[in-house]
Formats: sequence, C-alpha cells, structure tokens
Amino acid sequence: MRKIILDTETTGLDPRQGHRIIEIAAVEMVNRRLTKNHFHQYVNPQREIDAGAQQVHGISLEFLQDKPLFRDIAKDFLEFVSGAELVIHNAPFDIGFINSELKLLGMEMIETCCPVVIDTLKMAKDLHPGQKNNLDALCRRYQVDNTNRTLHGALVDTELLAEVYLGMTRGQESLIIEETIESGIGDGDAVSYVPDDLVVQAAAPDELEAHQTCLGGIDKASKGACLWLALERAASAGAVDSVIER
Repeated sequence: MRKIILDTETTGLDPRQGHRIIEIAAVEMVNRRLTKNHFHQYVNPQREIDAGAQQVHGISLEFLQDKPLFRDIAKDFLEFVSGAELVIHNAPFDIGFINSELKLLGMEMIETCCPVVIDTLKMAKDLHPGQKNNLDALCRRYQVDNTNRTLHGALVDTELLAEVYLGMTRGQESLIIEETIESGIGDGDAVSYVPDDLVVQAAAPDELEAHQTCLGGIDKASKGACLWLALERAASAGAVDSVIER
C-alpha cells in the first residue's frame, strides 16, 4: 500500500488571512518501507512572512525570492501524491493550506486525488491521552533520532514523521505481513505459520473477570481511549476495521 508522508511550512497560521505555503515536502512509503522517492520544493509566497512563523522554520522571504510560485509546482506535486494515502501530523492545518493554494488556481481539492488522510496527531492523542504529542515528543517516545531538527523544515519533518508513524502503528500490523513482504511472498500465496502442536490455554472465569476490571480502570483513566474495550464495542457493532484504522 502506497502512503505519502507530507508536511508544509507557511507564512503564518491561517490561509483565510492570506497566508501561503513556502515549503512542501512529501516522501513515499510502500509496504511500510521508505522508497527514497520524494517531492520537495520551496515556494515564493509573494507576501511577507510572519515573524513568529519565521522563528519556527527559519525561512526568510529573501531566500524565497527566486523560488517558483505554487502554480508552477502544483501539477508535479499532485502527480506525485495522486492515489496515495496521506499521512500528516495535524492534517487539517496542511490540508487547509494545500486546498487554499489549489482553490486560488481553480483546481480540485487534494481529497479528489487523495481521499484517505491519516492524521498522526489524532492518532497520538488517542494512543497517549493527556501527554505531549508534538513531533519532538513523539520522536522521544518512539526513540526516533531527531538531533538534526534544530528548526522546523518540511523535508526533515516528513522523514521523522515516517519513522514515528511506523512506531505508532507497529502494534497494529502483523509481523507475518512484514516477513512476507521481505521474503517476496505475494498475496496469492497461502502460507501457514501455525505449528501443528500449538496448545491454546483458555482463561479461567476469575482471570477473565480480573482482566475486564483492569481494562475498565484503563478505560476510565484514559477517558474512554482503551483500545481493547473499543475493539470489543466495535465488534458488537460490526465496526472493528474502523477502530483499527483510527
């Protein structure tokens, strides 16, 4: 499955106030492996950059004067991301800016060519409620080396987010799938990984009761974010896949 990890840097916080994209980066991931294919471009916004924004990303208007306009890169960008699932940290922010730029050009919104958008900030809040979930905090949590990240930069941030995303979703992916991909086994190959002498030990009633009590405590402490109970509720409603994708 093809995913594009995407990030932008901008002149400010709100495209509705005329702020524009000044850097956009997208790195390709196929079957949970970075392919080294990427799209990266600085963009001349034709407007001033807010001082607060420049402190974050360190990109000056002077540096951008000889860079292309967004209209000059829009077609290549859309061709690169088309058909992929987008993985973005705080997706509404970046999607809002991209759609604002596309709207100015009279082009269709990004969701037309990339209908699936995964917001890793929302994922992080669900997984780690009440904790810091910015990119630096997630790098520390998932042991991703971010020592080269002295300022926000779209390309550096996409590469870090790719590693964070793999860490966040590793428990949701089958190790068998990863081994199958590495060994070159296709989807049509039937391979059994279950040993013939496997013994299944069922839990006793008191163990099941203790387990449910423990899950109830976790669910209460996390304000309803316990994944096991969410899966049980979804199973009863027939919506397990949607919980896992979240």
